[in-house]
Amino acid sequence: MFAEDFHIGAAVNPRTIKTQEQLLIHHFNSITAENEMKFESLHPLEDIYRFGAADELVIFARENHLQMRGHTLVWHNQTSHWLFQDGKGGAADRELLLARLKSHINTVVGRYKNDIYAWDVVNEAVADEGEELLRPSKWLELCGPDFIAKAFEFAHEADPQALLFYNDYNESNPLKRDKIFTLLKSLLDQGVPVHGVGLQAHWNLYDPSLDEIRSAIEKYASLGLTLQLTELDMSLFRFDDRRTDLTKPPAELLELQAERYAAVFKLLREYKEVISAVTFWGAADDYTWLDHFPVHGRKNWPFLFDEQHRPKAAYNRLLQGTLQGGKGDE
Repeated sequence: MFAEDFHIGAAVNPRTIKTQEQLLIHHFNSITAENEMKFESLHPLEDIYRFGAADELVIFARENHLQMRGHTLVWHNQTSHWLFQDGKGGAADRELLLARLKSHINTVVGRYKNDIYAWDVVNEAVADEGEELLRPSKWLELCGPDFIAKAFEFAHEADPQALLFYNDYNESNPLKRDKIFTLLKSLLDQGVPVHGVGLQAHWNLYDPSLDEIRSAIEKYASLGLTLQLTELDMSLFRFDDRRTDLTKPPAELLELQAERYAAVFKLLREYKEVISAVTFWGAADDYTWLDHFPVHGRKNWPFLFDEQHRPKAAYNRLLQGTLQGGKGDE
């Protein structure tokens, strides 16, 4: 449907490349490792790397001619504790932390430089609320704010051909959008090799508004950066919806989801000159991180394919819009 517009990707793991293999090969042309390339997965101890699961995904992409994105090099979560310690019972100083970061990036990005075309270099460094630009983290505390610039510089040295992204959520919320813009503009003004911004796009049937999405796209694009939606899913529920009694998705919500996906993709298509990829954070409703998050016991159905990998109303609506020349619901 979107071969002439942008890549269509899915987050995967060693289990889903088996259980969803045919779905992935048929409908997607890009993949992202869900957790297998995060710091604690690859580098649990200072002298130990574990590449088995990540390599399995890279081989799957290579054998099936899929593009692959790398996720992620620097994050405040899922990072091994030893990284921030000096080995003597104290905290690592700035020099030690940056040396370790450079070594990690050289090893990981260097290993996959012929297979991974883009990296989420820094993930979720911007504060959600308040006046502070950056969220509190061990990175900020021990290194200072230029840990972000250093990560991009190290990644560019390790693979000069890779596209390097800053990636974040709530990216269309006006307050956080403006903070992300401020960070990106500062990096670009410093000559930091950042090439794109990743809009995670963990959205629901109601938020963010199409106007907010449009404004975010236009604001980020004004910096001359490539845009990618990196973790798209369309929750049937608002974040604080406490329902846990649903064993199947209500028909009325699936219809709203179809309308929402059609409207969103119609909007994205308008900006295909600046959006180079749209990656779902999963592929089908049998596996999604949104199950039990943020409400324990709540099943979710956020994708275009159901638990049996059959096309849902949302998929059919997108197909209908494509056959009509990309007019969506009109």
